[in-house]
Amino acid sequence: MDAQEEHDAAERAAMIAVCLISSARMVANLDSEYTSYSAQFLVDSAGRKNEPAQDPLPSTFTIQDWIQYLVEIATPKPESEQRDSRELIEAKTWEEASKLLKQQPVGAKLHVFSPEFDLVRDEGFYEGPSGPESRYVGLRDVMITGNGRIKGGPFLEVKIVYKKKETFLKVSCTRVLTSLPNDSGEECEVEPMGLLVDFIIPRFS
Repeated sequence: MDAQEEHDAAERAAMIAVCLISSARMVANLDSEYTSYSAQFLVDSAGRKNEPAQDPLPSTFTIQDWIQYLVEIATPKPESEQRDSRELIEAKTWEEASKLLKQQPVGAKLHVFSPEFDLVRDEGFYEGPSGPESRYVGLRDVMITGNGRIKGGPFLEVKIVYKKKETFLKVSCTRVLTSLPNDSGEECEVEPMGLLVDFIIPRFS
């Protein structure tokens, strides 16, 4: 991944972290209004605060890194004087993520395959690779905003920014991946996993 791709990935992760933090603070009644930050501002701000010896650099921040950064540095103080407690809650399955979704949006990563992902229209249904011609693009940060069930089975609705375009789509919960390409492009067996992984939310109280 080159420098520009790293920067773009950091911006996408920052944007999702902002939405998750703002939603969590409103759920906990710490803010009366939804707080928004510019993703570019956060990347630049974190870069200024980052010391040379620190790791990771802002350009490699994940959603979890950004949530921690926002909680510790960038989020406004609670409107009440009462000190708030905070935690990061992770889920391992889509069923667990669906339970968290009843309270607030959930952060996650999506396995993206081309051309299947490119062919899914806004609000469409994404089921991952369809055959040997499928090319693995990688993991992309997403925010889960809803769930449901159609003929294709249960799904989670996600918000994703891909190729500079913001899209909402339905992701199959039943598709299981058993192999992924390694750094050399060779298919390798992996622990069975869904298209969505690394579910996480911040929680305040």
